[in-house]
Amino acid sequence: MSDFSEKARRAEMAMRGLFPPTPLQRNDHLSARFGAEIWLKREDLSPVRSYKIRGAFNAMRKVLAERPDQKVFVCASAGNHAQGVAFVCRHFGVRGVIFMPVTTPQQKIDKTRTFGGENVEIRLTGDYFDDTLASAQAYCAEVGAHFLAPFDDPDVIEGQASVAVEMLEELGHAPDLVIVPVGGGGLSAGMRGYLAEAAPQTALKFVEPAGGASLTAAVAVGEPVTLKKVDTFVDGAAVARIGARTFAALKGIAPEDVLLAPEDRICVTILEMLNVEGIVLEPAGALAVDVLPVLADEIRGKTVVCVTSGGNFDFERLPEVKERALRYRGVKKYFILRLPQRPGALRDFLEMLGPEDDIARFEYLKKSARNFGSVLIGIETRQAANFETLLAKLDAAGFVYKDITEDELLAQFVI
Repeated sequence: MSDFSEKARRAEMAMRGLFPPTPLQRNDHLSARFGAEIWLKREDLSPVRSYKIRGAFNAMRKVLAERPDQKVFVCASAGNHAQGVAFVCRHFGVRGVIFMPVTTPQQKIDKTRTFGGENVEIRLTGDYFDDTLASAQAYCAEVGAHFLAPFDDPDVIEGQASVAVEMLEELGHAPDLVIVPVGGGGLSAGMRGYLAEAAPQTALKFVEPAGGASLTAAVAVGEPVTLKKVDTFVDGAAVARIGARTFAALKGIAPEDVLLAPEDRICVTILEMLNVEGIVLEPAGALAVDVLPVLADEIRGKTVVCVTSGGNFDFERLPEVKERALRYRGVKKYFILRLPQRPGALRDFLEMLGPEDDIARFEYLKKSARNFGSVLIGIETRQAANFETLLAKLDAAGFVYKDITEDELLAQFVI
């Protein structure tokens, strides 16, 4: 057994003093849908509802073994890493100083404080994460604290590899395929490193959000690159630059093994898992399940493990998730409609709607025009094909309209 594999197994054994293994569950719904044995490695059921507790625990454990007098640990995070660090600080009885952006939702601040208790101090600084990170690192240098990196650290990578250790023990044999979400790369690097030796016949697929495809960019040029723009919707995996150490562990993977998950499609997956299975997943936690339809032909008849990496979903986001899911499925659209300013014009339009069409939004945008008025109208229907019928009727009647559903600039201002 290699040095890395042995360290991963030691990390997994040490974690048993902190929490039991997260469940590996066969999912009947997904298995029947795809004609495969689909298992979910439920990292959303860890004590902090994500796998981040593993890397934080292993890194802190090893620092304290070498330097028992190290009393202060620092991290910069607005999410799962902060909660994992807080939990582990309380476990080891050390002080944690957690830097968060000023814009961090109160719910995440409260959860971090709950996990850390009196052992944790939370400092809100900076509007953007880069500012928060700079403040955290400056504080470390000032007081001699140890900085706990979220992913680009060998001890963190070893800790995340414990997911693979547990998975193989729970399943009892090597699966055909493991699907792993990717953000900074700590989880994927750790699992790839362990499975390469413990289950070399197991294939791996890596999934990242389409709006934060830092691994895809790195694979294309052979080294980490910084994305110019990142969509932060999948906040647990939207990373502008994959880690140097994590990419070194991932180097050599085939481009076709890195899959992209569109943010709106992830919303469909979140709702399906919630409504059908009663499983609460955050956007990053849904990544592995989201790509199953893309792999449908490839996985039929095989044993597949999806790592559901986190369940810290803020239900205040649910309306946005529903909205994005409807738009992705093509059953909700927004139009700017040029409506004639004459009696009966609105009635003429309404009579064109089908029995499954419903007006979800109606707002005059320009009321001062003499002959025509601009109307923002949102229409929701039961099946996407209904829009073909409606638009054909509008065209035949001479109505002027513009579909703005996919127009990001307009949508930001009016939807």
